[in-house]
Amino acid sequence: MDLLIVTGMSGAGKSLALKSLEDMGFFCVDNLPSPMLSEFTSLCENANPPIRHAAVTLDSRESLLSRSPEMVISEIKRLNVPYKILFLDARDDVLKRRYNETRKRHPLGLSGEAESGVRTERGYLSVIRDASDFVLDTSDIASRDLASCLEKFVPEMEHEQMALVISSFGYKRGVPVDADMVIDMRFVENPFYFEDMRYLSGLDERVRTFVLSQPYVTEYFDHLEKCITDMLPLFEKQDKHILRICFGCTGGRHRSVAAAEEMTRRLRERGHAVRIYHRDISRELQDIESRMVRKRS
Repeated sequence: MDLLIVTGMSGAGKSLALKSLEDMGFFCVDNLPSPMLSEFTSLCENANPPIRHAAVTLDSRESLLSRSPEMVISEIKRLNVPYKILFLDARDDVLKRRYNETRKRHPLGLSGEAESGVRTERGYLSVIRDASDFVLDTSDIASRDLASCLEKFVPEMEHEQMALVISSFGYKRGVPVDADMVIDMRFVENPFYFEDMRYLSGLDERVRTFVLSQPYVTEYFDHLEKCITDMLPLFEKQDKHILRICFGCTGGRHRSVAAAEEMTRRLRERGHAVRIYHRDISRELQDIESRMVRKRS
């Protein structure tokens, strides 16, 4: 059988993720104490018919059972079945807002409040996060879209070959917390300040040509491409399954999008499996339109 261990910050979407995995055919158990993992996998293997795909959630409530994160990792490493650890994370401000909106008590917060809870929990889970195979930042993922994100991850969890995930983002909305490499494209002149490109994006040929023809960009990408391809075998040696490379610019619509598309093209030509997404491309267009309306009024 294959086991997926879902862990991460409270409020990052573990319960919703488990429900989505259940819909995908996983046998799921929520909040299973780590000492019961071995017994759980034995039950799954001895079931009739045997359970092939199972998922469980573990979280910071282990600390309430006087179990350190090192003890949790030790229990996981004792497993005799193939397993992967998926860590769900989000920015602190997002986690606090989600708790305040739902008015739920944080399990590790003083008197249940979110501020101290998020801080304490992040410290406790840092060891487990470092040991995880996959980290998914749900800060900007709507609840209705989480299932589709997991559907993209699951096939990669079943293969040993490293998968590359390239994304664009806007610094104004924060750096993705799951980024392995962050590439800053703000040294390139901003197409936003050219009226004929303002409402376009890095997916449009005019913007793409403008960005890639700027001074030093071609040389920069040549060096970056070599750096990434040279490091991939080293990451694989460390048993890393997904490498996330995030290109950033101010708003996440022009320069970072063109850069992410260009690096995706280069790496695919080298035969690498690459998935690409643009985190802020639509939201930035809404911001631009709102700003222009205010400016005219």
